[in-house]
Amino acid sequence: MVIKEILEKLKTTEKPVARIFHKGTDSKILFIGFKKGMRLDHHKTQLPSILLVISGQVNFIDTEQNKVLNQYDECNIPVNVMHEVIALEDSICMLTQG
Repeated sequence: MVIKEILEKLKTTEKPVARIFHKGTDSKILFIGFKKGMRLDHHKTQLPSILLVISGQVNFIDTEQNKVLNQYDECNIPVNVMHEVIALEDSICMLTQG
């Protein structure tokens, strides 16, 4: 139901929609929905993370790379490195932290 909730919320918002799917003691899994052109502005993560594109296409940008990710592509996100994500298409991504 998490992805359905995200898709419904995307109909009425101007910003990406993130929802926690699972939270453990040392890790969590989130799904993030984007409409084309939406971005997660520059931010850092405190935990090792992996971004997996479930559908769509996004551009992952950090200080060392500018990487277009298509459906089923994944990218390791370095700890304490500024990065951003820009949706090139309507997209759903899974973020694993920890």
